[in-house]
Amino acid sequence: MATQGQAGMDEPDDIAQIREDFIERIGVMVQGEGFPRIAGRVLATLVFDGERASFGDLAENLAVSRGSISSSVRLLEDREIIRRVAKPGDRQDYFEMSEDAFVNLIENSANRARRAGKEIATTLNRLPQSQSGAHARLATYADFYDEIAVALSDAAERMRHRGQA
Repeated sequence: MATQGQAGMDEPDDIAQIREDFIERIGVMVQGEGFPRIAGRVLATLVFDGERASFGDLAENLAVSRGSISSSVRLLEDREIIRRVAKPGDRQDYFEMSEDAFVNLIENSANRARRAGKEIATTLNRLPQSQSGAHARLATYADFYDEIAVALSDAAERMRHRGQA
């Protein structure tokens, strides 16, 4: 059972468990979105800890191979969610959250929605008008993704402005 101090603060063991649970939950969530679970765990570690982590520390703390860390950080770097940084006098690579990480996450989702809408529109454009039922359903489906892309882009813009306040 969890113990709490006088001010309702969790004991260090509880914080460690909360951290571990968060890292695993985000890993599963990110995996559900089609990305490697390790990438989600790396992201969650950097978000929760709020500090740079070395390549080696990530591999050790997450109990995964350096190869898994390598492919995961490359994926997160490519999407501008994390960035590689150096520490003076240290030859190791370190990683930290990008300044606009969450805006970039939203924009990446908006781009995926735009691509999905375009794929559907490609089929829609090839479909003869005589196929009115299928044509209407595909048009609605393409509109669905267009609306998601617009809403996500608007959300990214609001977050960007919120960060400048």
